[in-house]
Amino acid sequence: MVRVVHTSGAGAYAVGMTSHSVEQPVGISPALRRRILGALGLVLALVLVYFLLTAFIPRWWAQRVASMSGHGSFSRGIWSGLALGFVCTLAPLLILLFAVTIWGKRAGRFLAGAAAVVAIVTALPNLMTLSIVLGTTNAAHAGERVLDVDAPGFRGATLTAAIVAAVVFALVVFAVLRGRFRTRHPGRRPTEQRAQSVGTQQDVHDTTRESIARHADDGHPQS
Repeated sequence: MVRVVHTSGAGAYAVGMTSHSVEQPVGISPALRRRILGALGLVLALVLVYFLLTAFIPRWWAQRVASMSGHGSFSRGIWSGLALGFVCTLAPLLILLFAVTIWGKRAGRFLAGAAAVVAIVTALPNLMTLSIVLGTTNAAHAGERVLDVDAPGFRGATLTAAIVAAVVFALVVFAVLRGRFRTRHPGRRPTEQRAQSVGTQQDVHDTTRESIARHADDGHPQS
């Protein structure tokens, strides 16, 4: 500690100054610690929910499909698969396309997020069917046996309808992109037409000049 004393005729005063280094504690801040713990808790909860759903959803969904298919009706199994496969593939894709188109607009991010949630909910039937087809758990194998007996043709019809829906979606995307291109470049096609028209007129003038020149060389000038 260093103390400096100044005196004057009016009086005296002292100024004390202490010089020391302050060491900042090294470690994780409380806010960051809370975020890490929250993220770990969320991951553990998602893992737990995943295992619970994989043990329950395939068997439950297979029973629902069996009820829709008339418990063994081949035709109803096919029609159920076609309907769910087409609607639950095309609708989510169209909703996601809508979310992409409104992303940059006012309140677009909120609407796009809501649309994404709706798209996932709409695709749940196909996702649950996929959990039966690709699953390796006992519940998935049990769901496969239920579909084989009580919903014949459902899985194949679902796959066929999903492929058709994907093709339809590709055509819709092509139409949307083509419409946007024409909207952003409205003058391109008329410009090309004018260029072709100017070129055609120039060709006519050149042909007429060549014809006049040939007649002049032959001694038969044009009147």
